[in-house]
Amino acid sequence: MKKIGFIGAGNMATAMIKGMLKKGISSSTIYISGRNMDKLKKLGDLLSVNVSENNIELSQSCDIIFLGVKPNIYSKVIDEIKEYVDKNKIIVSITPGYSLEELRAMFSKDVKIVRTMPNTPAAVGEGVTAYCIGNDITSEEENEIKKILECFGLVERVEEKEMDAVVATTGSSPAYVYMFIEAMADAAVLGGIPREKAYRLAAQTVLGSAKMVLETGMHPGALKDMVCSPGGTTIEAVATLEENGFRSSVIKAMRVCMEKSKKMNS
Repeated sequence: MKKIGFIGAGNMATAMIKGMLKKGISSSTIYISGRNMDKLKKLGDLLSVNVSENNIELSQSCDIIFLGVKPNIYSKVIDEIKEYVDKNKIIVSITPGYSLEELRAMFSKDVKIVRTMPNTPAAVGEGVTAYCIGNDITSEEENEIKKILECFGLVERVEEKEMDAVVATTGSSPAYVYMFIEAMADAAVLGGIPREKAYRLAAQTVLGSAKMVLETGMHPGALKDMVCSPGGTTIEAVATLEENGFRSSVIKAMRVCMEKSKKMNS
C-alpha cells in the first residue's frame, strides 16, 4: 500500500482521513504534518495515524501528498517541500483558486498534480469530490487517486474551467444546506416541536429529498410538483419562498462564491 500524506490537518483533511479509515485504508499508511504539534498529536491519537511536524520528512516518505493548508500559505509550503518531490510522487491540491499551471509553476518543475475540491460530508462517507488532472497523470494513477477519493463519497471528473463553479456547487454548499436545516428547525420550534427533534426531522427530510433526486433521476421541479396539491399547504409555502427570492438568493450566493474563488489568488 502506498503511503498517503496530508500536509495540514484542518477540518477538510480530517474529514477526508476519517472517510478513508472508514473504508478500510490502513491508518499505518496515513501521515499528517503541520505546525501545531499539540493538535496533531491529539488527532494522531484519535485516528491512529502517523504524525510529524516536519513537512519535508512527510514529503520524502509519502507517495501521494495532499496539500491541506490554507491558500495563503500554499506557496510557502511548496517552497519548503519542492526539492523533495520527484516525478514518482503525486501532489493532490484540495484548495480553491490555484490552477494546475499555477501549482506547477510554484514547484518550478514538472510535477504530477491532481486538483480536487472535496467537501466536509466526506467525514460521514457522503462527500462530493470533483477533480481534474494534469496531462502527466497516467490512467493508472488517476484510478488510484479516484479510489482514494471514493472512500468518502461521490467522485466526478470535471474540466478545470468548471472548478470555480464546483467550489460553489459542492465545496461551499454544505454551509447553505446547514443554514436551511437550521431555519427549518427554528420554524418547527416556533410551531411547538422540541429543538433536538426539530433538527432530526429537518435533517432527515433534506437527506430523503436528496436521495429522491439521485435515485429516481426525476427533475427536482417534477418532484416538487408531486408534493404540491392544488390549493394546499405546500404550494402556499412555495409561493411565499418565491415571493421572498428563495431561488434567486441561492443563485446569487453561489455566483459570488464562484467570483471569490476566481479572485482568491489573482
